Amino acid sequence: MDERIQKWLYDIKLAIEEIESYFVDIPKDFNQYSSNLILKRAVERDLEIIGEAVNRILKQEPDFQINNAKKIIGLRNQIIHAYDNISDENIWAIIQKHIPELKIEILGLINS
Repeated sequence: MDERIQKWLYDIKLAIEEIESYFVDIPKDFNQYSSNLILKRAVERDLEIIGEAVNRILKQEPDFQINNAKKIIGLRNQIIHAYDNISDENIWAIIQKHIPELKIEILGLINS
């Protein structure tokens, strides 16, 4: 695997671990999330990093397989360019469902 792709996979892994770390001292609860502006911005920033890393991987190697890659990049673009249309509910669903799935996938790619 290309060293740059491996670096970007590690960037994704680290961003996921950061998101997980935000909920060590704070309950993983939607109301806690939606009422904490700093937490929301931190999660959004990590989602931007994940999206940008996936984008770079696909530019480097267009056939690289990451599930939902286009959706991940689309979310990054939405957070950056359509920030006023971001819903707390949508981001929360991503944290709850998609981030754990992505973590498993990325760890598998790193370890292969």
